Amino acid sequence: MDFALTEEHLMLERMVRDFAQKEVAPVIKEYDRKQEPIPWVLERMGKLGILGICFPVR
Repeated sequence: MDFALTEEHLMLERMVRDFAQKEVAPVIKEYDRKQEPIPWVLERMGKLGILGICFPVR
């Protein structure tokens, strides 16, 4: 059984990592200190297509 990630999975991993590093990491300490959610993060994740459960197309 091959457990290696596909190129598509690797691209998704890079996209999520880039998003977290560039957009979330710079502001996370302040929102964590205030114990508040980041208001725009869910909207941005939705636009990137990384929010929600994905089911295979049949």
